[in-house]
Amino acid sequence: MDHIQGISVQELAKMRKEKIPHQLIDVRESHEFNFCNIDGYLIPLGEIGYRSDEINKNEKVIVHCRSGQRSATAISILKQKGFTNLFNLTGGILAWSHEIDRNIPIY
Repeated sequence: MDHIQGISVQELAKMRKEKIPHQLIDVRESHEFNFCNIDGYLIPLGEIGYRSDEINKNEKVIVHCRSGQRSATAISILKQKGFTNLFNLTGGILAWSHEIDRNIPIY
């Protein structure tokens, strides 16, 4: 697997606070997203290949899942589609719920 650049939950929180343009793509399943989410755009991993046109190639794209595994796979798929500005949210929503927003339920 190609090198995948990570971004910490603290870096993402700072980007959001400073309103730095980016897209947050959530590659979990819809039932996981409905249970808890951090306002990402839902494209489940199984759909990322044929829905990649919904993602802007010219903007920083941060991909997340529950812990970081599925998002790493999604990033590999997106790289094959020509995306270059991709970042994996280190630790996924679990890290976000532990370090940024403890009100997010952990499942």
